[in-house]
Amino acid sequence: QVQLVESGGGLVQAGDSLRLSCQDSGRASTAMGWFRQAPGKEREFVAAISWNGGSTNVADSMKGRFTISRDNVKKVYLEMNSLKPEDTAVYYCAAKKVSWSNTWFRREIDYDYWGQGTQVTVSS
Repeated sequence: QVQLVESGGGLVQAGDSLRLSCQDSGRASTAMGWFRQAPGKEREFVAAISWNGGSTNVADSMKGRFTISRDNVKKVYLEMNSLKPEDTAVYYCAAKKVSWSNTWFRREIDYDYWGQGTQVTVSS
């Protein structure tokens, strides 16, 4: 069983940086991703990383500001810089069981497990 716990959200000002963390407590190898959902909007892809961290992908609108990484197989980070008010959303961590694949995944439907989400609020 995979359990995902996000942390690091909070209230910041425009231009600030924030780092979100996601701890995967399961035993399986997982590719992981971050999604976000702003009030009144659908959930959208933010970034994804392969199980070993060797391959990553960031949504075009966030490239250059957001970075995804993992310092071990079971913990993933989302580094967010130059935050804007429109980045305000609940950020969700997701995991997909994989078998030694160096692949990342962008679609919600690809993921097997989801965290509870962490709120990020950016004030202007």
